[in-house]
Amino acid sequence: MTADPAPALRAPPARTGGLGIAAKRALGGLLPLLDDPELRDVLVQVRGGRGQLWVDRSGRLEAVTGWHADAAAVGRLATELIAAGGRHIDELNPCADVRLGDGIRVHAVLPPVAVEGAAVSIRVPRIGPLSFDALVRRGLCDPVMGAALRDAVAARRNLLVTGGTGSGKTAVLAALMDLADPRERILVIEDVAELRLRHPHALSLETRQSSAEGVGEVTLDRLLREALRMRPDRIVLGECRGAEVATLLSALNTGHDGSAGTLHASRITHVPARLEALGALAGLEPRALARQAVSALHGVIHLERARTGHRVAGVGKLVLDGAGLLGIEEVRP
Repeated sequence: MTADPAPALRAPPARTGGLGIAAKRALGGLLPLLDDPELRDVLVQVRGGRGQLWVDRSGRLEAVTGWHADAAAVGRLATELIAAGGRHIDELNPCADVRLGDGIRVHAVLPPVAVEGAAVSIRVPRIGPLSFDALVRRGLCDPVMGAALRDAVAARRNLLVTGGTGSGKTAVLAALMDLADPRERILVIEDVAELRLRHPHALSLETRQSSAEGVGEVTLDRLLREALRMRPDRIVLGECRGAEVATLLSALNTGHDGSAGTLHASRITHVPARLEALGALAGLEPRALARQAVSALHGVIHLERARTGHRVAGVGKLVLDGAGLLGIEEVRP
């Protein structure tokens, strides 16, 4: 029997280890890029009839010079990666999202929606998700705020994590939910599964695109309804982006305390307007949405992308203003 190599000598885990043959074949020469520990995004697009490659390492986009591909090759990359994730993309369905391996997310757009040619956006997870304590040590927030967020999870407060693109909403939400009591059952619902919870009793559900014949679609709204029948202690919605916000608020108002979700918003003060816009898609008028949201959501954690990583830019609670509409009050622990 040979001795296990010292921890310092072990190779870091590879993101591409969990990819299937079809995904690896589609990625081709891009495959080694995905195992770069500093990598966050790989962007491929057609410009002027030629493919361009851009990468984001630690928050900064840079072009990869010397990389060449024609427009047809970028189109094949888009269709083959989406197919490797079990979905389809074509002229009738020119936009698609899929999950590959352990949380690699691929979004693709085909022409004519992508005017000059196909565009592929690949977002990769951190190699080895960080614990909440590790995030705090890396500058997510000060220890006082960290303790307050821990207490909010322990007290089963319903939390909404907000922020712009790349602000760390998914990573922070996963780290917070990992703090939940291990005896609790967490149902995770996402359009494309990205949350990588290490909690011992987490179950992930993912939407399904309709077939080429237009049948078989499973939406976020339906998954939320199904989750209510699966004896959840907490419900986690990867991102509120449509009419499913009404189902989520209804679920949170029926006793599933300690639940959470994410919402795209540029500033914490924009959160009420974003919720009202999503409520309108569900047919909720602003005052009805406001009353449900204030009752269902106990705290808002707003993140922003800093040079050193993700950080908490503000914490608040939803309130009703004098006209009975939704507002937000920023708080400090």
